[in-house]
Amino acid sequence: MTVSGQPRDLPAEVDQAGYRVVQEALTNVARHAGPATAQIHVEYAPAQLTVSVTDDGQASPVRPATPGVGLRGMRERVTGLGGTLRAAARGDGGFVVRATFPLDGPA
Repeated sequence: MTVSGQPRDLPAEVDQAGYRVVQEALTNVARHAGPATAQIHVEYAPAQLTVSVTDDGQASPVRPATPGVGLRGMRERVTGLGGTLRAAARGDGGFVVRATFPLDGPA
């Protein structure tokens, strides 16, 4: 896990949603990635928080993932707070989930 930027108190909704995105992404790694490692990155910027989970598992752009309940739930949670979510296979193998939350209220 890596943290960049200056950690600070977050709005409770963003803090909880960021935690749940990481939790669900790690659950998906354990269930679907096969033998893999995962990296978590939390980035604090002045106007946004970004959390990402990247793995080196079996996912491939050639075989796109079919969004399940977990990915749909993550997207609803993030966009409900005005943020964006990217969940996709990486070009070099593995999968990435990246959520960005505005810290100045919904966009």
